[in-house]
Amino acid sequence: MKPQRTQLLLWSTVAVGLLTAILLTPLTLEQAAPTHNDWGRLSDVSQTYGALSVPLSAIALLGVAASLAYQARQTKMANEESRRSSHRELLMYTLDNPEFLVCWEPVSGMSSVEMRRLIFTNMIVSNWHSDYLLQRWSDQEARATLGFHFQGAVARSHWEKTASSWRQVVEASGDARRIHFVKLVDESYAEAETAGPGVSPEAYFTAPE
Repeated sequence: MKPQRTQLLLWSTVAVGLLTAILLTPLTLEQAAPTHNDWGRLSDVSQTYGALSVPLSAIALLGVAASLAYQARQTKMANEESRRSSHRELLMYTLDNPEFLVCWEPVSGMSSVEMRRLIFTNMIVSNWHSDYLLQRWSDQEARATLGFHFQGAVARSHWEKTASSWRQVVEASGDARRIHFVKLVDESYAEAETAGPGVSPEAYFTAPE
């Protein structure tokens, strides 16, 4: 279980415990009342309870609010994953049926084979993007993976052609983590370009003997 989820679960448990204690306190006071009905003493105890119940109630409500916020975030991520899954299915169908390549936005200056490579590479980067948003990746892990990725010429070609679109989409979303991911990709691409040319598709495999 992730630390964030564990912390929220702990807060929810504490909140429920505090609310239960607050609700049961009057009953506890009634049971604890002395048999000779020392109502003055019981009144003092009740006033103390009233003073303590305010901050305890506030803490409990904060815990409930945090739990609800976490649930809302989980629901949002589930909806986004459902949308991405539907998009992936469309892309995979297009790759299996190249005649539908023309149904997507046009990319000039490439063959249908290059277009299919671009789509598939974009699916790879999109998957990493999702992992980064879900905080399954740290910046260090993202940089390491992207460093290996941009050793290939196809990966570099994909980013050259799609980087502008990625930037426009993430900036329009206003999500700081999305924007930062694209920044990491830009930096990794620039470092790879400085290091030298990428490996071409023809050089990926040794020629058969």
